[in-house]
Amino acid sequence: MTVDKDFKQLVRARARTTGESYAAARQRLLAPTSGPAPRQGLSREDTHAVRFDRVIPVLRIFDEERAKDFYVGYLGMTVDWEHRFEPELPLYMQVSRGELALHLSEHHGDGTPGTVVYVATTDVASLHAELRGKEYAHLKPGLDTDEIGTHVVVLDPFGNTLRFNERPPS
Repeated sequence: MTVDKDFKQLVRARARTTGESYAAARQRLLAPTSGPAPRQGLSREDTHAVRFDRVIPVLRIFDEERAKDFYVGYLGMTVDWEHRFEPELPLYMQVSRGELALHLSEHHGDGTPGTVVYVATTDVASLHAELRGKEYAHLKPGLDTDEIGTHVVVLDPFGNTLRFNERPPS
């Protein structure tokens, strides 16, 4: 059996035992395993057992080369991993930079073109200068300030918007 077939069987088995959908089981198995260790119980300050550690948006893409050109070449992110069930099937990958991680998917039904992702950012002016200094023919973002902070807004080649925002000092 190939690794991809083994993985499919693992996803199906998890979906059966947990009652999750196939997509949810796949998402959990593909999620990064690094990060803070799970807590062993409730502290006196914490009255809730549920804790959400990280949100990773899934953005729809249609072309691997254009996605890597934008997310890696332009935004300076790193490809953490890539997955395909078979070589000719759609790509699902994770890119990251610092604490920001995004899942990019060619799978029909994963993400919706036109999604907006709000990214809390420190030193957005430096990010703006970095992006303006790159030779990327399709985008030259501005640096704007309003009541919610200073922000750079970029549009990826697939219609998704990333809003990098630095909140005003309190």
